[in-house]
Amino acid sequence: MAAYPYPKGNLMIPAPHGELEALYRPTNHEATRAALVLHPHPLFAGTMHNKVVARATKALQEAGFAALRFNFRGVGFSTGTHDEGRGEVDDARIALDYLLNDQPHAREIIVAGFSFGSVVGLKLGCADARVQKIICIGAPARLHTLETLSACTKPQLFIHGALDEIAPQAPLEEMLAQLPAHEHLKFVSIAGAGHFFDDQLPELMQVIRDYVN
Repeated sequence: MAAYPYPKGNLMIPAPHGELEALYRPTNHEATRAALVLHPHPLFAGTMHNKVVARATKALQEAGFAALRFNFRGVGFSTGTHDEGRGEVDDARIALDYLLNDQPHAREIIVAGFSFGSVVGLKLGCADARVQKIICIGAPARLHTLETLSACTKPQLFIHGALDEIAPQAPLEEMLAQLPAHEHLKFVSIAGAGHFFDDQLPELMQVIRDYVN
């Protein structure tokens, strides 16, 4: 069941529809912090190799997290077909199960997602008692629901590019403003950044590190 060592090739995690392709390179199996990182929309070329996902994963690893990222069903070598976010939540739960089975000492668990992955991550993170914090990067307001956000009292960090052309910042701010005032919710806007944080990836990583440290 252990994911290590895998010096070559990607990890394949068993799933009811077959397998989930993942990247997981733990330095040990006694980490006290673990993170699952979720990629953007599968139908728009989103994969675990996305640069925002890769940099978010690296920032969490630098902060001491054993971090796993994987391809949703139908992406890369993952089996199955896209399920409009429903089955993808199941995929994320399977990946989280794998991660925590491999890191039995983990006590601080974060789920982070980029774009479409932020929606999946919020649904999983809010519902799963094992998850303490949720990070949403470039969250598209049109895919989130007030019901899910209102019911979730876990610490949440929303990181957004001020110039996001795919998931504009204003609708997300308007949605978050409708929520009850909670100290657990933090919103960080990165000036000059578009949806993919092209020239602001170091700043994105620093925001993540500051949040978890």
